[in-house]
This record gives sequence, C-alpha cells and structure tokens, in this order.
Amino acid sequence: MKITHNNEEIDIKSRLPVIPLRDVVVFPHMIYPLLVGREFTVKALQNAMINDKQVMLVAQRSPATEKPSQADLYDIGLVARVLQVMKMPNGTLKVLVEGMIRAKIVRIDRKGGFMLAGFEPMLRTEEKTDRETEALSRATSEQFTEYVRLNRRIPDEVLVSVASIESYSQLADNIAAHLIQKIETKQQLLETKTAKDEFLVLSEIFREEIEILKIEMKIDGSVRESMSRGQREVYLQQQLKAIKDELGQGDEPGAEIDDLYAKLDAGDFPDKVRTRAEEEIRKLSKMHPFSAESGVVRSYLEWLLGLPWNVTTEDRTDFKEVQSILDGDHYGLEKAKKRILEHLAVVRLAGKVKGPILCLVGPPGVGKTSVGRSIARALDRKFARMSLGGIHDESEVRGHRRTYIGAMPGRIIQALKKVESSSPVFLFDEVDKIGKDFRGDPSSALLEVLDPEQNSTFSDNYLEIEYDLSDILFITTANSMAPIPPALRDRMEIIRLPGYLDFEKSAIARDYLLPKLKKEIGLKNIELDVRDDGLFELIQFYTREAGVRELERQLGSILRKTAVDLAKGKRIRKIVLNKSRVQKALGPRIYSRTNIKTVPTIGYAVGLAWTSMGGETLPVEVVPLPGKSKLTLTGSLGDVMRESAIAALSYIRKHARKFGLPENFYEKIELHVHIPEGAVPKDGPSAGITLLTAMVSALTDRPVRTDVAMTGELTLIGDVLPIGGLNEKLLAAKRIGITEIILPERNRKDISELAPELLEGMNLNFVKKASDVLKLAMADSKFLTASAKPTGGTPARLS
Repeated sequence: MKITHNNEEIDIKSRLPVIPLRDVVVFPHMIYPLLVGREFTVKALQNAMINDKQVMLVAQRSPATEKPSQADLYDIGLVARVLQVMKMPNGTLKVLVEGMIRAKIVRIDRKGGFMLAGFEPMLRTEEKTDRETEALSRATSEQFTEYVRLNRRIPDEVLVSVASIESYSQLADNIAAHLIQKIETKQQLLETKTAKDEFLVLSEIFREEIEILKIEMKIDGSVRESMSRGQREVYLQQQLKAIKDELGQGDEPGAEIDDLYAKLDAGDFPDKVRTRAEEEIRKLSKMHPFSAESGVVRSYLEWLLGLPWNVTTEDRTDFKEVQSILDGDHYGLEKAKKRILEHLAVVRLAGKVKGPILCLVGPPGVGKTSVGRSIARALDRKFARMSLGGIHDESEVRGHRRTYIGAMPGRIIQALKKVESSSPVFLFDEVDKIGKDFRGDPSSALLEVLDPEQNSTFSDNYLEIEYDLSDILFITTANSMAPIPPALRDRMEIIRLPGYLDFEKSAIARDYLLPKLKKEIGLKNIELDVRDDGLFELIQFYTREAGVRELERQLGSILRKTAVDLAKGKRIRKIVLNKSRVQKALGPRIYSRTNIKTVPTIGYAVGLAWTSMGGETLPVEVVPLPGKSKLTLTGSLGDVMRESAIAALSYIRKHARKFGLPENFYEKIELHVHIPEGAVPKDGPSAGITLLTAMVSALTDRPVRTDVAMTGELTLIGDVLPIGGLNEKLLAAKRIGITEIILPERNRKDISELAPELLEGMNLNFVKKASDVLKLAMADSKFLTASAKPTGGTPARLS
C-alpha cells in the first residue's frame, strides 16, 4: 500500500514489527525520541532496520506490564518510520521516529522473539472547508494559545510552529501532541476518525484545563500576596493552605492544638506551669500556623511540657549496698564516700533534705569526674554532667531570652530534660576553669544554682518560670581552689582527693585498670599473672603523677604489644607482668628515683611544693658572686616566690652577726638564686624556709643535709607559718626516698587526717622559728648553738 506523507510517496508493508510504548502516545507528522531497552523491542527494531525502517507504535494499557500481549495493547496505533538509532552507554537504544498514519491492529503474531502486527490503515481525507470545521480550528487554536500562556511547562515557541500549519488534520495532531495529559486522554485523541472529531475533543479538554490553570494562578497569587520576606521557605505549605481554602476546608480545627492540650492534661505539672502553658496554647491557636512567632511559641511549649517538673527518683537507702557500689567502682576516696553515707543517713532520719553541694579538689587522674557517675549509680539516681572548662557566656547557665532567634534554655535545664528527672546527680566538671568576658560571668550565674537557700527558685531566662533545683545533688570538681571566686567557693563543701601512694596505685592497677584493659584490648581469655615487682617498676620509673592516667596508658601499651603478637599468630596462654617484661615492653626507665643530691652540699636545699598535678620536690640552689647589693632570681619564679626570697635575704641581713657575717656583707656580693627546671612556672610562699636555708648555707660556706626536705612560709621576724597540700608534699618526698621532713608547727593538727601508710617510716620535725629550721637542716649539728663558732669566720670569697 502506498501513501503520500509530506509530499513523499511511501510504500507501507502489510505487516510491521511492533514496539509497545509506555507512558507516551505518538501522533502523525510528529518526530519523537524513544528509549528502547526491552529485548523483544530491540529485536523488533533490528528487524525494521533490516527492511524498510517502518514500525508499528502502539501504547500499552498498563505501563507496568513488562511483556505485553495483544490484549495489553490499545487497538489503534501509529505507523512510523525510524530516522536515527543511537546506542547509549548503558546499552539502551535511543531511537528517533516520525509518525505517519493511524492504523487499526487486526492481529499480532510472535515471530523471531518479537511481535509482528497485521493492520488496517486509517487514512484521513482532507475535509472540505466548511464553516463549522473552520470555527472549531480557530477556537481550538485560541484555546491552545491561552493554555500555553497559563502552563509554564510548554515553551512559547510552540505557538509559532502551530500557527504555520494549514492542514486541519495536521494542526489537530500537532496541538494534541503538545497537550500535557494522561495517556488515556491522548489515546482518545489518536482514535478520532476525523479532524473535526479531534477538534471537538481538544476543545472540551482545553475548557477544563484552562479553568484548572486559572484556579492554580489564583491560588498562587493569593499565597504570594500573604507571604512576607521571612516566610518564603514555607511557600509550599501556603499553597496547600490556599488549596484547602478553595475547597472550603480551611476552618478545620488544628490537631496540633488538641495534642498540646492532651499533653498538658496527661502530665503532672505545677499550677504556675499549667497556667502559663494554657495561655501560650491559646495564643498559638490564634496565630497563623506558618508565622515566625508561632514557631517561637511552639518551641517554648515543647520545652515547658517536656521538662520533668515533678518527676524525682527515690534514693537507695541500703547502706551496705551503697558502700559496696562505691567501693566496687573506686579505690580509696574515703572522704567522698563517707559524705555520701552521711547524706543517706540524714535522708533516712529527716525525709526530704536539700541536696548537698560537694566540691572534689585534687590533681588530675585521681577519679574526681568518674566518682560523680559512681555516686549516681550508688544512689540509684540519674546522672547529668556539664563541663565548665572554657565557658565564657552566662547564657550557658541561665539560657537566652525568648526574644532572640534560636533561643534555648541553659544547659542545666537541657540536662534535666535529657535525664527526665528533677533529682539527678549533677556534675559541674572543671569549675576552676570557668572563663569571663564581655558576654558575662558564668561563675556569678552559678552562685544561685549552688546555693541551697536559693536554688529552689532558680530562674532560667528562657522559661521565665522558677524551677526547683533543691533535690539535685550537685558535685563540682577542680584541680585547684585558687581560681574559684570566693563567693562561689563559700557555697561548696570542699572534699580534697589527694594523690595515690604507690601501694594504692598498685591495688588500682591490679583490681581496676588491668581487668578493664583486658576487656578493651580483647585479651579476656588470656591469663594475667601480675607480680608486685612489675607494678612497682612501672609506677616508680615509668610514671610520675598523682593520679593513674599515665599508669593506665603504660599498662595499655604493654598489653597492646601482646595483642600484636597474637595477631601475628603467636600462641600465648599466659602473660606474666614482672619487672623484666615491663622493661622489655617500655624500654629504658623514663624517670630516675631522684634527681636530688645524695651528699650534704653548700648552697643547696630540698623543698617541697604543691602543684595542680600533685606534689613535687623543689631543689633550691644559691651561689654568691662578686658584685654589689644585688639579688638575682631565675627559674620561672612567680611574684610570691620572689617576695619570699627577698624576705629571706632581709632576715639574713637582720641576723648577720648570728650567722658570723659582717653587717655590710650584702654590699660586696651578688646573690644568685636558681630553682631548676626553669621552663616550669613556680610560685607560692611555702618555699620561704627552703630559700633561707640555701642562702645561709651559701653565705656561711656550710653544707646542708640533702636527706631532709622542708616546706613552710617565712616571715621577716623568723616565724614559720603553715602551708597547704601537706598530703601531696609528703607523698612527693616519700616517692624519692626522703623520710626526714621539716614542717611548720601549726601543721601538726593536719597529721591526723593523713593515711597511716603515708606516714609509715617518716620522721616529721615541727618548727616554729627559722632558727629551728637551720639547726635541723645544716649538716653541722651544732650550728647556731651557744658553744658553736663559725668555722673559718667570714668566707674569704665574700670579702
């Protein structure tokens, strides 16, 4: 059969390979790109390319059908010719086809793995020009123009191409091809027998589509008019609301308001909270749901109704069980454990009691932070923690006012919501490291929180309602008391956690650290034989700390080397942790037992110092040099220690004759005082008697005992004042083997609080005056006695 298509005579075969189409209908005179990927369609296309490049295009009734039969295809399709085939990278074929004539499928057979259709052509004869057809074509063209103008998805260039078409049938098909409709509607247009019928169907479709598009534009306009600059991100929600208004569904009650009322009724809230919540819910119900203010109110209600206002937990009051939990988690720390048991006793006798506010002070690594979690577990309370290190902003404690964008409550209120209890154990970590700048002073904000008389009415800037914090057991931790403001320090009960002795570290390593490390490293099935010599080798020569953090790291290093051996396939059933294994795993000793001189030395004295890292020995060296009335101090000394040196020198000048020195000796010398480890800052008044002893020794040319360590503040009139950090200082002396200690008399009362193990083997000498110090410290036992005369008189080097 021959047809004329675009002034070209084409011979159409009676049977053509079929390409079923999904989600598309092709019209005559139109060029379409198609993607062909199914195996049987690819074979049909290959057959067409071998012959006359003609195919039958027919739409599927259901796009989901993967292998359609004749029943799954529409009866009317389109004869088309293939213009171009291109293979895509994923193996799919991209085919460019041109529609020619409609055809009614009579029969479909399967041959060679594809479908072959017999059909009857549906030729349209060009209608004679009559008024009705002309009117329909003009009306449809005008409707199409308006449709394109209202529909943003069709480019305006389409109107130019349509306007140049003279044939009614080609015009109708061209318009139908650009119509955005479902496949069923487009198939209806393809099945029309005449151009007049096609124009009638198009006219009806355009009437409905134009009306819908006008409603969409109306909705779009109303949304844009009501939208402010800050609401553009909710444009889609506004469209949805406008659609509901158009459908008459805009007055439905909000489910969100009902949920808030339900949550308020179901919860246990104080009256003041319930009243405020009802006010805010009523305010929210009158607001536009997408306004910025409604978001602020909604967030406030979530916080207000989400806090555990009246939710508390009951303390575990079984003394033995509490003691067992505390002892199981931590070795030592007797003062902290004793205070918790006292709290439980008061709770049992008095019922409700205000939570104590404890401050655990000690060097790093002694267990201050972890003891808070242990106390919470022992009392069966929830645990909350807030690190104060580096905080500069007061709002971290009190929160922001609701007027600020992104405002939130302070971290205390946030933590209470997280733990869902108003009576947790609350740990303020590193309270001595709070900052202060233009944003406020967080330590001042903590005054209300940590005052038992005030924290029952704590006011958070965001909530604007008082919150009762009196049921909380507050624990703070610090390395040093000095940086803590006096007003804040006054509100806390200080519990000092001293550094551990060697035998305590050994017990902690054996009972706590090694079982934990075995589990972490994966050595649970390996037997561990821990020897005392191995632990003490590790503690004395590979760590130097008050706590046990470095000890844990070194133990981990030893066990990890075993893990490497196991990973390499080495069979290990038992690990013996002895002295030789420690030295083999960790290499040469890091620390010597002592860097203190072992023989009496002139101008050299051993002091004891306290640092935030624990106790340290402090050797002081003094050398007199030719010069004139000058005191040189080196070794990174702070202002207080410099003043102590000046005071010591003034005392020597006042009592020069007593020491066998000329009254004007200072005019002929320069005295250089140095404290080794110059890169480490040093300060404090407790080195006063050590500086005095070293200066007197250097000026009188008499050696000082190096088996004696001393600590005490010196006054100008020679009194020895008490010092702090006694436990840590004695621990530092014991660590290096010094057992003879000189202490201020007024520190005698503190000895009763020290561990007996620390005092074992130590000889403590208590002094009131500087002269008592010199008698004990000088190698000459008769120094400054009535019968003793300075040997050699004034040293020649001073004259």
